[in-house]
Amino acid sequence: MDRNVILSRVDHTLLAQGATWEQIKGICDDGVKYDTASVCIPASYVKQAKEYIVSTYPDKDLPVCTVIGFPNGYSTTAVKVYETEDAIKNGADEIDMVINIGWVKDGLYTKVEEEIKAIKAVCGDKILKVIIETCLLTDEEKVEMCKVVTASGADFIKTSTGFAGGGATFADVELFAKNVGAGVKIKAAGGISSFEDAERFVELGASRLGTSRLVKIMKQQG
Repeated sequence: MDRNVILSRVDHTLLAQGATWEQIKGICDDGVKYDTASVCIPASYVKQAKEYIVSTYPDKDLPVCTVIGFPNGYSTTAVKVYETEDAIKNGADEIDMVINIGWVKDGLYTKVEEEIKAIKAVCGDKILKVIIETCLLTDEEKVEMCKVVTASGADFIKTSTGFAGGGATFADVELFAKNVGAGVKIKAAGGISSFEDAERFVELGASRLGTSRLVKIMKQQG
């Protein structure tokens, strides 16, 4: 698979706690240069990044993605809804939210679905991706979450934050592909470190890839 095709599926990501504006600006520059699907950055930088992209690259349409309830997912629904409203007001085009993993462990799937629906209602036509943190779930819980995300009206189910000790696996993406409903896309994120792995994730059904390493590889290779 052509590398440019893979890069077009990448949410070029920087979510480190110590991320600076210079680093975020660099992520935006790289996202434009390599035609990535979006840049995924902390909410505190969304407004600045959106203004920077629009003013510096007026002929480019690079979506800005941010994260909600990140990385632990246990904020109240009201807080997550407010975070989402604020992010969209500041210019976010896409939202990646973390579910309440404790609710999944308690079997409270209806509450999880209601929360996702509340956030999707705020998103409107903006893309919503639901992070279920696969490394913390059993396969049975992952299958249930495929059903919940499908019923919620969200656009994507996403594997991982990358902050919980595990990332995307081929097995999880394959499981998603077998169990999500029509119209729900898949994002693999966390630990994708080579174009070979990225291609395999795409072949298994991932429409998006959350990573920064592929762009780094391109830059290192000139």
